[in-house]
Amino acid sequence: MTGKTAPPAKKPAPAVAKKKAGPAPKEGAAPKEGAAPKEEAAPKVEAAPKEEAAPKEEAAPAPATEEPPAPEHPPEQPPGPTEEPAPGPTEAGAEVTPVPAESSPAPPAEPPAEPKLEKPKEEPPSCPLSLAVEEVSENSFTLTWKAPEQMGRAGLDGYVVEICKDGSSDWKAVNQEPFLSTRYTIPDLSSGDKIHVRVMAVSASGASVPATLEQPVLIREILQLPKIRMPRHLRETYLRRVGDAVNIMIPFQGKPQPEVSWTKGGQPLDTKRINIRTTARDTIFYIRQAQRGDSGKYELTVQINGAEDKATLDIQVVEPPGPPQNLKLVDVWGFNVALEWAPPADNGNSEIKGYRVQKSDKKSGKWFTVLERCTRTSCTVSDLIIGNTYSFRVFSENVCGLSDSAAVASGVAYIEKTKTTYQPEKIPQRDMMEPPKFTQPLTDRTTTRGYSTHLFCSVRGFPQPKIIWLKNQMEIREDPKYIALIDQGVCSLEIRKPGPFDGGVYTCKAVNPLGEASVDCRLDVKGEI
Repeated sequence: MTGKTAPPAKKPAPAVAKKKAGPAPKEGAAPKEGAAPKEEAAPKVEAAPKEEAAPKEEAAPAPATEEPPAPEHPPEQPPGPTEEPAPGPTEAGAEVTPVPAESSPAPPAEPPAEPKLEKPKEEPPSCPLSLAVEEVSENSFTLTWKAPEQMGRAGLDGYVVEICKDGSSDWKAVNQEPFLSTRYTIPDLSSGDKIHVRVMAVSASGASVPATLEQPVLIREILQLPKIRMPRHLRETYLRRVGDAVNIMIPFQGKPQPEVSWTKGGQPLDTKRINIRTTARDTIFYIRQAQRGDSGKYELTVQINGAEDKATLDIQVVEPPGPPQNLKLVDVWGFNVALEWAPPADNGNSEIKGYRVQKSDKKSGKWFTVLERCTRTSCTVSDLIIGNTYSFRVFSENVCGLSDSAAVASGVAYIEKTKTTYQPEKIPQRDMMEPPKFTQPLTDRTTTRGYSTHLFCSVRGFPQPKIIWLKNQMEIREDPKYIALIDQGVCSLEIRKPGPFDGGVYTCKAVNPLGEASVDCRLDVKGEI
């Protein structure tokens, strides 16, 4: 076995170089052809992690021989075709690198293929919400639900409804293709059956978790007494103007389907003027152009097997009223005019709410409103201007508004000038005579030498009293040291720069033909501080 030549290099060699820290693979596994079992003992030298340059040779290793390792410095000569390559010098812990058997280099190793990224799968829509039974009959029932919160990227294709009889696990789809409506009626069921139902949302990415009802649905007829649900605004008189359309919808309930009939005064309706359309839940009353003859009370009857419910619809078709009648001037006096009239012959099929009175003077010719919503058939117009001539007219008013025309008074009112004599009002004269009386007395004062001071008091009396000032019972005459004044009954005496000799008792005396009065006070003058 030692004389055989090494086989050509094999591709498994690069796999040995990739392992940096592991032991070298056995040489006997490299060639596919058989080799001597003794050759497996050559590569038992442990590999060191420091030898990282070995994978660069990329050559297939040749099988080793049983010969001992070569000396440290062997001569460099290529191995013969029949000779086995000797292992090179090794250091402690170095990896033994196999010597290629041929001088031609091995083909380069193929790079590892990049892993392909798989596209994430799109999630199906979420479960439908609020699944509920809307209506049950003797052979069908109706379901309602809400759209799921999450539709998915692909969008929602529709819903699939499945049913299963109670006690069975065989679910069957009742719709052939998905539909987008959130309401579905399941027909052709047998009365008395208990049906389980579930609804799934379907999209291109799959079906959602089904929404199911907690309890099975019992297929049976639910009896319901007839009842008319009259709208609130129709419980009172329904007003329309002549020529307007009347379109009224009145809902009702009852199971099975009730019989609906309309009458007016106990007689069937005139189908030429009134159209009635009835559905399973409501009835519609329609008149294209209402006339006053359409007014009246209409009776609606909803009946099921002897049980019935009735409602009355009161319709009133109105139009503007006619003008008042027999407007006339009753009286003219001073600045006033009295008017009277009669109610209109035609009230427009509605109660008269009042009258509007207007006036027009001959000079301007314009009409001005003087009274609105006058509820009586007479009135008095005041505050007219002397010398003007006035005309008057009256409109009647109902819920439609004012009448198209007005009643005009045949005569006119002329406001004449009246002669008046002014007589002043006689006012009894009152006796205003009164003796003097002091309402505010003098008060004692203390002042400083050299500083002017004032004395005040107030007095009343008629005729106006004469004021006399006295000092120590001596009358103060024309002395420039004193200034005496009186204004509106207030008396004042100014003492200019008083000295020590100006102190004493000062008296104010008031005198008129009816008597006299006096008040006094003490003035003290102190020296400078």
